Amino acid sequence: MAESLHTDQPAAPASATAPGSLDGDIWGHAPGSEEQIRFLHGPQGRTTEFFRLLRIMAEFVRGFRRLHFVGPCVTIFGSARFEQEHRYYKLGRDVAGQIARHGFTIMTGGGPGIMEAANRGARDVGGRSIGCNIVLPVEQRPNPYVDDFITFRYFFVRKVMLVKYSYAFVALPGGFGTMDEIFETATLIQTGKILDFPLVLMGCDYWAPLLEFVRSRMIPEKTINPEDAARIRMTDDSEEAAHWVRQSAMDRFGLRYAPPVKKHWFLGER
Repeated sequence: MAESLHTDQPAAPASATAPGSLDGDIWGHAPGSEEQIRFLHGPQGRTTEFFRLLRIMAEFVRGFRRLHFVGPCVTIFGSARFEQEHRYYKLGRDVAGQIARHGFTIMTGGGPGIMEAANRGARDVGGRSIGCNIVLPVEQRPNPYVDDFITFRYFFVRKVMLVKYSYAFVALPGGFGTMDEIFETATLIQTGKILDFPLVLMGCDYWAPLLEFVRSRMIPEKTINPEDAARIRMTDDSEEAAHWVRQSAMDRFGLRYAPPVKKHWFLGER
């Protein structure tokens, strides 16, 4: 059983939403209603934009309340397309287990592939995990290994949640979505919007050409500084990755093992 790691306000996540619930019913549908498709189509009526803002705000509030007690997290990114026999699936499962043993909650996108592997790895060692899911037409269904999950309709809200509660980020091979998550996280670290948390790439054979481009093209052209590239670490050693995560969280940011903070019913906390 993994130890529990806590800051001032963590606790175990609530039970996963049962199949057939509101969250579970929307998987496999189109990306959204006409309102969502129109979201990025430029200015619209003032009333339309006002109510859209309320919907977005409500989604943020719901996310903050559901994730308030999950405890210090490590977010693991990666493709939804790898089956359990794939070497990257096995690597994701292993590194998640190593990190969960240190008391971190594993956070993923909650779907299949690497996300499932990471949630499964946490469960293997008695750790906790949570999925921040997104409504997509294909691929993205909640996997059976999350202890709790929350569904988002807006990508940008989901991305905020994946970053807000995490003390480190681990990325295994993936496609456009994973690349987006890697470079958005790197940008937030580079610009000081989040502290200098570890950003670890796993699957060296997959990521080596990307890092070579960063080092051989971006640094010489001065589009980034050498220290920006140095913030991205790469390994296929799960224990090494977990050590980097624990060392950063414990030694640099002061996390300590402690009892969970009690929830208050009168604040709607459960």
